[in-house]
Amino acid sequence: MTSALIAGLAFGLFMAISVGPTIFAILKYSISYGWKAGMSFVIGVSLSDIIFVILANQASGWLYGLLSHEKLIGYLGSTVFILIGLYGFFKKIKVTRNKQDMATVSNRDYWKIFSSGFVLNCFNPGVILTWITSVAAISNMTNSYRILFFGSCLSLILGFDFLKVFLAQSIRTSLTPRNIIYLNRISAICMFAIGLFLFIKIAFDIKLGGF
Repeated sequence: MTSALIAGLAFGLFMAISVGPTIFAILKYSISYGWKAGMSFVIGVSLSDIIFVILANQASGWLYGLLSHEKLIGYLGSTVFILIGLYGFFKKIKVTRNKQDMATVSNRDYWKIFSSGFVLNCFNPGVILTWITSVAAISNMTNSYRILFFGSCLSLILGFDFLKVFLAQSIRTSLTPRNIIYLNRISAICMFAIGLFLFIKIAFDIKLGGF
């Protein structure tokens, strides 16, 4: 069981420090709207990961079926990234300069942010491929091994995402409202660039490591 824990933590660390579209969204929501918004987004992403892991272990045929439509999923995912980037760039935001994070964000807004995290992760083709590959790699292991492996992996990823939220929040308290708006725009540009790169990669069948 120790080997399962070590392997799960190692795989989780690799995924946690990998640069992907979610990190820019975490920074965007955390810096623009506060740590509660960042946490809402992270929980949405984590729920998506948990669902994928369960499906990969219990309904691998269904996920492999999804993988056969990898190009379609990739086009949908890249379009989602591009639209989020454009929306974030052109949307006018109001920044509350408050160290206690008393930004005006309603419960409905938190649900929207949570949903955006869930949808963004679901439409990331790299996520589907990663979880299917990891399940296939340990398919001959016992159930207890797989539970410990994925449990430690998902816990570490969630912990690192929480850390990113609080690091972003600590940066937020030392930024001027204008700088926060600039960072929000930079994050939106990064999201747009990732979506555009993914779209071009799929359209021209470029064989490079992707998200």
